[in-house]
Amino acid sequence: MNASLISLAAPAGRLLLAFIFIMAGAQKITGYAGTAQYMEMMGVPGALLPLVILTELGGGIALLVGWQTRIVAFLLAGFSLISGLLFHLVPSFGMEGMAAQTEMIMFMKNVSIAGGMLMVVALGAGRLSIDNRTVAA
Repeated sequence: MNASLISLAAPAGRLLLAFIFIMAGAQKITGYAGTAQYMEMMGVPGALLPLVILTELGGGIALLVGWQTRIVAFLLAGFSLISGLLFHLVPSFGMEGMAAQTEMIMFMKNVSIAGGMLMVVALGAGRLSIDNRTVAA
């Protein structure tokens, strides 16, 4: 495989994975009250919202620039699985048809993101990252 393509795959993958977290964190800031209310409705204390925003926004930015990448990716994988279980795997709400299918797709999206994050844990940030910068002598 082309070495240039390989060297661009890690930063491109980090960008694509980071984007969803950065956008979600920013949207939670702009829709703070509604998000807190939704969390409460789902049985999660709204007081945890600042931690959620920090995880999504801070973790997304750290992943984007490749800082502490393996640790951040591991934490975001866990966050994705937990949030998927809490907010999308909700068969007890009696959803039917498209609503149930949409929630299952959202759950599987979270599972897939966790899988992508575990690949980052395994393979690291790649060449174009803070983790792998070279210091001039």
